[in-house]
Amino acid sequence: MAKKNQEKETGPESVATKDPRFELSLRPTVFDDFVGQSKIKERLKILVEAASQRKDTLAHLLLIGPPGLGKTTLANILTRAMGADLKSTSGPVIEKAGDLAGLLTTMKEGDVLFIDEIHRLQKTIEEYLYPAMEDFKLDIIIDTGPNARSVRLNLPRFTLIGATTRSGLLSSPLLSRFGIPYRLDYYNAEDLKKMILRSARILDVEIDPDGAFEIARRSRGTPRIANNLLRIVREFAQVRAGNRVTRETSHDALAMWGIDEDGLDEMDKRLLETLLHKFDGGPVGINSLAVAAGEEPGTLEEVYEPFLIQEGYLRRTPQGRVAAELAYKKLGLKFKKQPDLFG
Repeated sequence: MAKKNQEKETGPESVATKDPRFELSLRPTVFDDFVGQSKIKERLKILVEAASQRKDTLAHLLLIGPPGLGKTTLANILTRAMGADLKSTSGPVIEKAGDLAGLLTTMKEGDVLFIDEIHRLQKTIEEYLYPAMEDFKLDIIIDTGPNARSVRLNLPRFTLIGATTRSGLLSSPLLSRFGIPYRLDYYNAEDLKKMILRSARILDVEIDPDGAFEIARRSRGTPRIANNLLRIVREFAQVRAGNRVTRETSHDALAMWGIDEDGLDEMDKRLLETLLHKFDGGPVGINSLAVAAGEEPGTLEEVYEPFLIQEGYLRRTPQGRVAAELAYKKLGLKFKKQPDLFG
């Protein structure tokens, strides 16, 4: 079950089938190719330059943001900029202290350990991370009962880069050891358009700026979704439009795949319809909404809700989820004003 949930949390399965090779081929490898997130990018470049001048390792970093915004890509760029090697894993994969010890003891001086979904680390594993992050030492217990003994391992100086979609689930001790977190925001359509044009060049897709912008504005502010939509449009253009992507081609392709003018897909609309028709606009708890919509609660919270809330279709209240006026307009229904649920 954990593996199933993890797969759902990491990408927009509702808009395209994920192909790791496709996604990897489009990832920028240097800061200059990374579009958007200008403030974060500038701060990270300063950290890299300062560490390089001191001939020191990069400080531990925490990257926060919804799936698909570039956390893994930034970890790879940072590692490359430092001339180091990257070891990647995820929170649910590290099940026991020995797994963590195996990762840390095989690292070299200056290497980077990237832990995706770090908020899903077991609390017992977190305890082992604290001395590793602060003192570059690892205390592990060997055997159990009367034969149990503690062994201290000295570690090379390394950088831990954690990524999370839900920073509120990180424990305070772990959060404090990262210092200032770096929060990635959704991208605007112009930045996504630049990414799509770059991806199109890599994929050798003939596309005009209007065609790229039509994809960008339906991409939910997320580069991963933008690239997946480009893939859909590319296939459509190959079969129906002579291998050339225009605004009309993008519109027709995305309409066929159920992506509307505002970037909402079939699951988004199902959520809004469920909330409005089955729960009278709310408030309703996330578990009830998930059961009625046929989706996992964690997937709703991490993949679908952030976009719907940011765009003004949905609100979270202490009593549960409530449909906003825009949701009623989207479905052509008369707005039903809810009582004050924030008091």
